[in-house]
Amino acid sequence: MALKSSNLLRSHLFYGFLLKWRREKSRVMAKPLKFKGVDEELQKILDANMDEAPARRRAREAFKHIQLGLDHILFKTPLDGLKMKESYEMNSRGLEIFSKSWLPQTSYPKAMVFFCHGYGDTCTFFAEGIARKLASCGYGVFAMDYPGFGLSEGLHGYIHRFDWLVDDVIEQYTKIKENPEFQTLPCFLFGESLGGAVALKMHLKQPNAWSGACLVAPMCKIADDMVPPWILKQILIGVANILPKQKLVPQKDLAEAAFRDIKKRELTPYNVIAYKDKPRLRTALEMLRTTAEIEQNLEKVSLPILILHGENDIVTDPAVSKALYEKASSSDKNIIIYKDAGHSLLEGEPDDMINRVFSDIISWLDEHSSNTAG
Repeated sequence: MALKSSNLLRSHLFYGFLLKWRREKSRVMAKPLKFKGVDEELQKILDANMDEAPARRRAREAFKHIQLGLDHILFKTPLDGLKMKESYEMNSRGLEIFSKSWLPQTSYPKAMVFFCHGYGDTCTFFAEGIARKLASCGYGVFAMDYPGFGLSEGLHGYIHRFDWLVDDVIEQYTKIKENPEFQTLPCFLFGESLGGAVALKMHLKQPNAWSGACLVAPMCKIADDMVPPWILKQILIGVANILPKQKLVPQKDLAEAAFRDIKKRELTPYNVIAYKDKPRLRTALEMLRTTAEIEQNLEKVSLPILILHGENDIVTDPAVSKALYEKASSSDKNIIIYKDAGHSLLEGEPDDMINRVFSDIISWLDEHSSNTAG
């Protein structure tokens, strides 16, 4: 009898959820954000449905001169002395992947840094500024957009299997590492937020492949405040079997949650090809499943690691970064918790904090590049 009542309750909640979703779908959508100084033709490109890569590519190409001219410390690193290359390449799953590299123009790189971007993001906006900074300090930086994100092919914001995404990143970065020009260089992973989870999964799949990892606010666990209540999570799991690609997961404003500096927060809409809708059902569940898996395997992390986290991060849980530091079997590990700082340590903090975080990263990379060179 209790089981029957439980099933009736679940069915009632499920259909109530579907009715609510249908009502939301039928509402008139809010007007798209309008940018100052943008003509009607460009605005039409920005207002287009970004579900597929061609629309995202058009928007980025049309808007990039405005993006990189914004008043943000990340975009003030001079381009002199850097050589950059963008490319598209079909991977073994038949998906066209966008990648970019930044190399010192006149010197041989100290090491190679492989960037793993955060949820919904791309390697062509804030990541561009991070890469320029690292390259200006003598590092070869390589980045890619995951399938379904940024300029790479795939349904926007959709992760069907997190392990597939990780395998796609391994495939792309392995090809670069095998280039004779770079084979002798130390290779470091650099993961931000969800990219921290990607980097850790890459290491767990390839325990001896990397010289170290720099993890910035790694997504080892999504903060409790960002996770739906238990009963809603059970409903979402049920609905995900039927509507995996639907944008149904409740979510707080990520920019407000992640960016402490208000002026920098106001620049986030300029990341026009970032995924800003509610998370797709399958994507959200894959992220929850992956973080739970990582949390259960922290002691298997064995490479040199630098973990950086804001004390007031309400997107990813700094307590789990502390647990990673304590449980990792690495003999070479370091953690820095920044007082008063939030989630986006390199994008959303006051300039002095961003400079401090960069200084800590460069110092660690310099030390570990000289230790592992040759």
